[in-house]
Amino acid sequence: MMAGCSKGDCIMQVVRIFVHLLAASMFAYSVYYDWNFVVIPPEVSPLSGGYGGKFKYLTFWDAVIQTLFFTLCVFNDFLGSNDIDPKPKPLLRKIKDYVQVTIEFPVAMFVGITFWALYAVDRELVFPTAIDPYFPNWLNHVMHTNIVGFAALEMAITCRRYPNRSKGLTGLLGFMLVYLSWVFVIYNKSGRWVYPVLAVLNWVQKGIFFLVLLLLVTGLYLLGEQLNNSIWAKHLKLDQSPKKSAKKVK
Repeated sequence: MMAGCSKGDCIMQVVRIFVHLLAASMFAYSVYYDWNFVVIPPEVSPLSGGYGGKFKYLTFWDAVIQTLFFTLCVFNDFLGSNDIDPKPKPLLRKIKDYVQVTIEFPVAMFVGITFWALYAVDRELVFPTAIDPYFPNWLNHVMHTNIVGFAALEMAITCRRYPNRSKGLTGLLGFMLVYLSWVFVIYNKSGRWVYPVLAVLNWVQKGIFFLVLLLLVTGLYLLGEQLNNSIWAKHLKLDQSPKKSAKKVK
């Protein structure tokens, strides 16, 4: 998809393809390794295995999402378009942009920030030392550190227009509520909370905790929107966009 592009655009496209292939391969391998080789004995971690398996954890959900997203990016690189605002916009590009702004970026940031914040306060609440021999340090960083770096990198190397804010936040909060519902299903089936921090909170504190997390992920969505519009302001021509013009006329 690089025929006729300027030298700068061609170089940027090569960079995108490299980043997307690297990210898709790295996250796919991390999911594969975690699924097949990370086995934590029940006596070390009572939640290991059992109802929900690996899919109990938002970290694993996010690793799968990152794998699928960056694979989609690779397909878009060759079969879709990375133009600033292609008309008509290919379906691959529409899906890629929406998934990125509503789930990929905010959830990656959310997982990374909340994990390392709780880890700094008391790692036993999120990543007990007892599981260190079974969960490699490199895998921990791929799933809790690299996700942040690659989400930010994708924001910097590829432009997209954010959807209407209500549409974007509906997608994000809908996803988060599905996962929170899943956490309660697991508790109902197993009698154990997915995350040890929930076991030390009463129900009022749990409610406040969940509300704060939803507010945090909403803030991360808005941060992504602001970063995108700042990084790509010149290309998006925000002040001349149809939406801005319509508002001015009104």
